[in-house]
Amino acid sequence: MPPPSRSSSTTARAAASGTSQAARGTHFAQPVADDAVVAQELSRRFHQPQWRFTNSGTESTLDAVRLARGFTGRDRLIKIEASYHGHHDALLVSVEPPADKMGPADAPVSVPYSGGTPLTVVELVTVVPFTNLEILERTLQKHLGEVAAIIVEPVMMNIGIVLPDEGYLASVKDLAHRHGALLIFDEVKTGCTIAAGGATERFGVTPDLVALAKAIGGGLPCGAVGGRADIMSTIDEHKVVQIGTFNGNPLTIAASKTTLTKVLTPQAYAHFDALAEALEGGLRKVIDDYELPFHPIALAARGCVTYRKERVRNYRDYLTIDKKYAYLSWLYQCNRGVLMAPGAEENWTLSVQHSEDDVLRYVRNFGEMAKALSA
Repeated sequence: MPPPSRSSSTTARAAASGTSQAARGTHFAQPVADDAVVAQELSRRFHQPQWRFTNSGTESTLDAVRLARGFTGRDRLIKIEASYHGHHDALLVSVEPPADKMGPADAPVSVPYSGGTPLTVVELVTVVPFTNLEILERTLQKHLGEVAAIIVEPVMMNIGIVLPDEGYLASVKDLAHRHGALLIFDEVKTGCTIAAGGATERFGVTPDLVALAKAIGGGLPCGAVGGRADIMSTIDEHKVVQIGTFNGNPLTIAASKTTLTKVLTPQAYAHFDALAEALEGGLRKVIDDYELPFHPIALAARGCVTYRKERVRNYRDYLTIDKKYAYLSWLYQCNRGVLMAPGAEENWTLSVQHSEDDVLRYVRNFGEMAKALSA
């Protein structure tokens, strides 16, 4: 989105908090009092009683997987085709796999995303399409007693924005539990952005473990993993290791405390919702006026334009998008004061500093492109 057009005292307070903590020390290699404050706030938002801190989304999902495997005593993971969960080996599988290698839609092949990923690790990851409960249940039955966890982005955000079907997340949780597996929500992108309590709050489903990252700390390199007390107790019991020299360091914890208690307030989410309404409504009108085969999606601080008329439900749907429109949109926006990431997976993140004028600039730019396309 464009650079914010107004200042924000809340952001200034966050910066001041970081500066103050830096002067007092950035790393002590031991817990600080504000760890408890941040954990309590995360517990309130995400309904998980216990938390451990990390330094990135990759570390958060890595720890969540280890906790699930340690708690269940099982090794197999089920992940969604095309979801990205960080760059550790355990989940670096079938991240936007090539069409000639991904296998049939009803039985996707597990494809390593990078050289250096051992095939024995890849073989422990079974891939299923998003929003398809029938294939998920069949997969669980095929690997009866083997699956430690199902990990999902509750809203896929690596291929644009793909929403879950109504009731899908609750059904995934039910299927996981019926088969003795855990449900992990990767809320690195949805956490604190699509609602105060992320997808957990927005869809009313509490997973067994949740992974968070930089959004909780105002963009600093931080993260957290939260979960049920019986799962998290495996750390205290020394059955599962969760360690890191910089975990819960005072600098990022100071930023997290300020972000969660001073910046991302109820008023901030009301502001996000108002901007999202202006964006989605403005874009939908342009699309309808020019009869374009696109549709917008807006969820509080996150959103995108999908360059396809029909809703995208999974990775295979995403592959049908003609990406030239996404790149054209990127050029139109960049040349008119709105900096966006390029690609058909483009989506935006609003900040508390963005104003209605800022988001309507995006709509106006989009309108210019629509006019040119229809000329």
